[in-house]
Amino acid sequence: MKKFLLGTLGLIAMTGPAVAADLPARTYQALPPVIADWTGFYIGGNGGWGSSRNCLNFVASATIADGCISKSGGLIGGQLGYRWQMGQVVFGFEAQGDWANFNSSHVSILNPVNTTGTKLNGLGLFTGQFGFAADTWLWYVKGGPAVTSNTFSVSSSVGGGFASAGSTRWGGALGTGFEYGFTPNWSVGIEYDHLFMGGADFVFPVANRLIAGAVNHITQDVDMVTVRVNYRFGWGGGLPVAAKY
Repeated sequence: MKKFLLGTLGLIAMTGPAVAADLPARTYQALPPVIADWTGFYIGGNGGWGSSRNCLNFVASATIADGCISKSGGLIGGQLGYRWQMGQVVFGFEAQGDWANFNSSHVSILNPVNTTGTKLNGLGLFTGQFGFAADTWLWYVKGGPAVTSNTFSVSSSVGGGFASAGSTRWGGALGTGFEYGFTPNWSVGIEYDHLFMGGADFVFPVANRLIAGAVNHITQDVDMVTVRVNYRFGWGGGLPVAAKY
């Protein structure tokens, strides 16, 4: 009996490798990485913080500076746009509008009886985008025309004089941002923009008591940091898409 068992074990030992060699080899395929595609129309909302800086000058035979006013506050709005992705490069364009209420004033340095006020009511950006995508992450820069809606005013404590003027001012915007796609259609990001709005001229009868025939030249710059949430419709693309395995 012992000889029979030993013989059987020996036979199995000799034939086992041959049988294993005839079996098909097992293959393993690694799970592919998630591949993001930022192509498509999108729409979303944004909110955050902004600051408007306005510098006032009287312009007659010479330009006389009368100080600057800065005012910060919250802003809220929305955006819509379209993006194309080619490899890791992403191009796009976007329109953005935000409501703001940055209201500030200061006493004239040249004539303390006058108080000058500025108010930023809202702004808009019409920008092109260029960026690089790394799967569900996107970094981009943007630039293009910008517009602000403003109200400028001047009042005098002598005689109670008051004058105001509205202004729609066009300038330029430059910005940069990061965006993360956390679902196939939704993304969240943060963005910084600087608006170069240049200067505008106004004639306020009350202020011109200071310098006869003077024009009030007011320059403006705006900084803004916003958190953005976008919904991408995905017409022509998908985010994210994982290959089947």
